[in-house]
Amino acid sequence: MNRQIILANRPVGAVDSTTTTLVESPRPSCGPDQALIKVGMLSIDPTIRTWMNDAPGYLPPIGIGDVIRSSGAGVVVESNSSRYNPGDIVYGMTNWQEWVLADDQNKFTVLPQGMGLDLATVLNVLGVTGITAYFGLTDVGQFHEGDVVVVSGAAGATGSVVGQIAKARGARRVVGIAGGPEKCAEVVESYGFDDCLDYREPHLARRLHESCPEGIDVYFDNVGGEILDAALSNIAMRARVVLCGAISQYNEMKNARGVTNTSMLIMRRARMEGFIVLDYSSRFAEAQLELAGMVHAGSLVHREHLVTGLEHAPDALNLLFTGGNHGKTLVVVDEDVQLG
Repeated sequence: MNRQIILANRPVGAVDSTTTTLVESPRPSCGPDQALIKVGMLSIDPTIRTWMNDAPGYLPPIGIGDVIRSSGAGVVVESNSSRYNPGDIVYGMTNWQEWVLADDQNKFTVLPQGMGLDLATVLNVLGVTGITAYFGLTDVGQFHEGDVVVVSGAAGATGSVVGQIAKARGARRVVGIAGGPEKCAEVVESYGFDDCLDYREPHLARRLHESCPEGIDVYFDNVGGEILDAALSNIAMRARVVLCGAISQYNEMKNARGVTNTSMLIMRRARMEGFIVLDYSSRFAEAQLELAGMVHAGSLVHREHLVTGLEHAPDALNLLFTGGNHGKTLVVVDEDVQLG
């Protein structure tokens, strides 16, 4: 059988026990030009929550009764396709289930063996998380040596990598924004940021000015809302604001808070641009090469927050919004699926 988690109801606010249902269906059969994949690990990303809403996006909403959409990794156990061999560890859209078919509509990437990295690290640093950080900073943010960089969600999987890439490339100052003193300490002590501000404390805009008195050259936003507004009030001339995510808004789409400081983009002749990592799919290898080199050199610190059991995927998703995770959140579906 194939255990799957389906969308039962569209959530209002946080995902709860009524949002999803764990069901069993027959294990899929491997047909012509297909490969059968045993799912080993799921990537838990904030965008999953947006797909649960009945709202337009870069991908259509998950339908009621459909398996929750998600990327992940697994092992090929049977193949009728020239693209895959039994034993290949592959990465793609697995969704929240134990078995998935690869075919012409749902293609997977074969992960190379012998990298000296475990599967969790690859899904974190070399997966969409690290690639998002890389292109968001270097391409969208047009980072230059000597820039002052501020990153919201700095203790998270993407934000922590953004700051470390900026430091490695010669940023003059890297400042994080995170929730609570423990995470702020982690951002500075583990990830090497110069400073980290607790957004839960009052007067964030003023504290950003004190930490970055000459202004922010690159602001990498994972949060949106009031934190984005505080950053906009402190941008430097010709600043670049990178819109990667708006996690503070995803559970409150109907009551999303707007920003009021957009006039600073005019006064500072700045640019604000959103992006989706899929825009860079043809260049993923470029990012992965540099990121893998940083990991092997010990210049990129990473953390993975592992949650065991498919049935706990909804709880793992909620961790992203409560701050209960540290680093990249992954769900282990089958611990035997590993890179060699």
